[in-house]
Amino acid sequence: MPFNTYTFVVFLIAVMIIHHSLRSWKAQKTNLLISSYLFYAAWNPVFIVLLFLSTLCDWLIAHKIYACSVKSTRKRYVTVSLLLNLGLLSFFKYGNFMLDNMIEMLDLIGISYQPLPLDIVLPVGISFYTFQTLSYTLDVYREKIKPGHSFLDYALYVSFFPQLVAGPIVRANDFLPQCEQPRKADLNQLGWGLSLLTIGLFMKVILADTIFAPVVDQVYANPKMFGNLETWVAIFSFSGQIFCDFGGYSTCAIGIALCLGFVLPDNFKSPYAALGVRDFWQRWHISLSTWLRDYLYISLGGNRGSQLKTSINLMLTMLIGGLWHGASWLFVIWGGLHGLYLVVERQAGRFVTQKMSGVTKILLIISTYLLVSVTWVFFRAHDLDNASQIISNLAGHSITQQTIDIENIFIALVASLALLIWQICLRNKTLECFYKSIHPLFRALILSVQLISLYLFASGDDRAFIYFQF
Repeated sequence: MPFNTYTFVVFLIAVMIIHHSLRSWKAQKTNLLISSYLFYAAWNPVFIVLLFLSTLCDWLIAHKIYACSVKSTRKRYVTVSLLLNLGLLSFFKYGNFMLDNMIEMLDLIGISYQPLPLDIVLPVGISFYTFQTLSYTLDVYREKIKPGHSFLDYALYVSFFPQLVAGPIVRANDFLPQCEQPRKADLNQLGWGLSLLTIGLFMKVILADTIFAPVVDQVYANPKMFGNLETWVAIFSFSGQIFCDFGGYSTCAIGIALCLGFVLPDNFKSPYAALGVRDFWQRWHISLSTWLRDYLYISLGGNRGSQLKTSINLMLTMLIGGLWHGASWLFVIWGGLHGLYLVVERQAGRFVTQKMSGVTKILLIISTYLLVSVTWVFFRAHDLDNASQIISNLAGHSITQQTIDIENIFIALVASLALLIWQICLRNKTLECFYKSIHPLFRALILSVQLISLYLFASGDDRAFIYFQF
């Protein structure tokens, strides 16, 4: 039940009507929990069992950890949590991938092995809620939080439908305290929440799906048919598409949660206005990058060791972060490239942005944007041959045999440039601050244009959000 469907609009209206008509806070939370499971069941009802078991197991394990004072026993409990969560994630997400690679390895040494296909169906959002439940158990183990007293609150924390299938990955200490007292959105929160939902849908439906996606799909479908110009347009278009798609989802999620009285953390802060790759990861998919930092990079030793050890920790973190996105070597390459950039950037010395001139900052932003955009090739490509052809095209090693409609190219380029300029302007400002700074009539005009655009220009194909596959 993606946000960009009429079915979800009806679902959300029903949830909000029931939520605001109930007087008991416990009844309201129960309504949200049931609604969240119904929302998840819309994809595949069977997998709500997996969601519930993951929730129940980490709830019980966290209480066992908290009640135990013996360090070795506590470590065994947290190990069980890690094995359970990562085991399920590995089976469903990487089972087919590991089997295919094993077959290829055996084939290299002359052994022919053709087992029955596993045909494992990936539960939507499993990567997100697995990391969420793991963070709860690990925080209890590290004595950063105490386990909650209400299973209802914890189950709602894990399954809260606005961010269940594609984040943000919320920490327990950010969400569970909000469950203690009744949450009811006031008129300002409701208005801003609906505004965020409108903005997020505009980003997804109009920018990502209608403007950027057609150019990207056409070039990546058969890159040999396109030349240097068309390929570069596709590269910039995918940078715009993936931001507007995923950033649009996060914006919708935050807005929907706000309509219900809950506050979720920002997941993007003008990432294409980053001054270097390190700054990019402090602005892109923040809930994942901070998760990897706090629970993986620091656990590996962080920057507490030698330069070599720190570089290895960075590379391992980004390789695993790449693999988290999907069972493909292309994601590993994508993560590895970002790890390499971070290592090189660290070795070259951290950028002291306070001493940079305005021109230097702009040049650095553009350089980072170009670097990140080219790296997205491995994220978007169908396979290694597809990625290699795209990279070859960028270098001018291809002759145009098929053209894209000049109007589509022009619109995509203008939209990419406008997005980059917009993020540079909002580099140190939140979207909410920007909207509050403009006249209410102009604010209403912007939202009206977005709503009319959604009605008039939506492509109508109801594309799923890109990060649903992760």
